[in-house]
Amino acid sequence: MTIQHTVVFRLAHAPGSPQETEFLDTAQATLTGIPGVTEFVINRQVSAKSDLDWQFSMAFADQAAYDSYNTHPDHVGFVADRWVPEVAAFQEYDFILR
Repeated sequence: MTIQHTVVFRLAHAPGSPQETEFLDTAQATLTGIPGVTEFVINRQVSAKSDLDWQFSMAFADQAAYDSYNTHPDHVGFVADRWVPEVAAFQEYDFILR
């Protein structure tokens, strides 16, 4: 049972700013270093129907891997230190692949 974890978000930083780039680079380096994270990608959202700009998508082999990710100190620290102060809005979606 593969779980696809996605989050679509808008940063508080100006589009194209060094702060935006640094946030995305740090997120990729931090989150891909957590055991169980596979298929990590960062996508830029381009539809005029949404005011959210970015998507993180990653896969987990099973619920245990996903649960371990959620409680991993690097994930918890990234959320507290970077996500909460720098993300202006987001939606999270988790899917079980058919």
